[in-house]
Amino acid sequence: MNRRKFLRTAGTAGIGIAATTLAAPAIAQSGEIRWRMASSFPKSLDTLYGGAEFTAKRVHDMSGGKFQIRAFAAGEVVPAFGVADAVQANTIEMAQTASYYFIGKDPTFAFDASVPFGLNGRQQTAWYYGGGRELMAEFFKEYNIHAMPSGNTGAQMGGWFRKEVKTVADLKGLKFRIGGFAGNVLAKLGVIGQQIPGGEIYPALEKGTIDAAEWVGPYDDEKLGFYKVAPFYYYPAWWEGGTNISTYVNLQQWQGLPAEYRAILEAACAETNVWMQAKYDAGNPPALKRLIAAGAKLAPFSQAIMDASWKAANEVFTETSAASPDFKKIYEHFTAFRNDQYLMWQVAEYSFDTYMIRARRG
Repeated sequence: MNRRKFLRTAGTAGIGIAATTLAAPAIAQSGEIRWRMASSFPKSLDTLYGGAEFTAKRVHDMSGGKFQIRAFAAGEVVPAFGVADAVQANTIEMAQTASYYFIGKDPTFAFDASVPFGLNGRQQTAWYYGGGRELMAEFFKEYNIHAMPSGNTGAQMGGWFRKEVKTVADLKGLKFRIGGFAGNVLAKLGVIGQQIPGGEIYPALEKGTIDAAEWVGPYDDEKLGFYKVAPFYYYPAWWEGGTNISTYVNLQQWQGLPAEYRAILEAACAETNVWMQAKYDAGNPPALKRLIAAGAKLAPFSQAIMDASWKAANEVFTETSAASPDFKKIYEHFTAFRNDQYLMWQVAEYSFDTYMIRARRG
């Protein structure tokens, strides 16, 4: 893709957004700042979309009401997958999204959210503090975006299937709603990946337009009702060990903010980052119990499927690195960081967690 051409043309015909005028100047005549934030998530998801509202409220409170952000759900002013274009073009000041939705522009976007066999939630946050954020900031600058981590789902579930998948052969021809880079990996195993916004997944699954769908985990999945039409619930989502949610700000709008308000927005996003994962960690266990009681058939992906997916993922990483210098640069840093992280987790976190799992059952 010619990025310079993309920057010139983004915001014109083809973006497909409801609002067509450029965002207003940051500072209103009253001295207050009023921004709009378009989310990629529906209002029904009180943790994902709720993160946008949480950020907006914290900014309001910390600024004494001087900095006001209004959150909009997917489709209200911008389609779910149109928010990056809208922020880049300064049609809207802010967005809340998962960056892997935009791998069609550049696969490097995925590192800001999650990549197959990558990092868990805590490790993803650690990567940002360990050099990842600087690398991603350099990349995002090409798209006129300032990005801030503002949530994490933790390790996700592998999704809901209308029929059992026990072998690699069972995946062939499967129409699977799956977001981000994982669709490219699963394509090597014969899966037909489809990226569908959260609010549109259930009808597609119910009608049989798709055979399976993944979203986040029990807390959200229960709300979306997938268990009613696809009873087989697999784990883990090897493609999303800890998915980061980002807040995007148009780069010129960000640079035009007073330093105090930049600090406030950064702090609000950091607080949202903690809030979101904590809310999922608290809500997932009871939701999983309710889903099983309602008839969900819980099962792990087989070792054969996991091994085949690992092999396919590494093939895709190698191919993509060869085609994209940006991807290769970040992938090399990311992989080295991941390997060191799991060395430490093997010593401490994993040993503690596995003991506690055995003790709980004792």
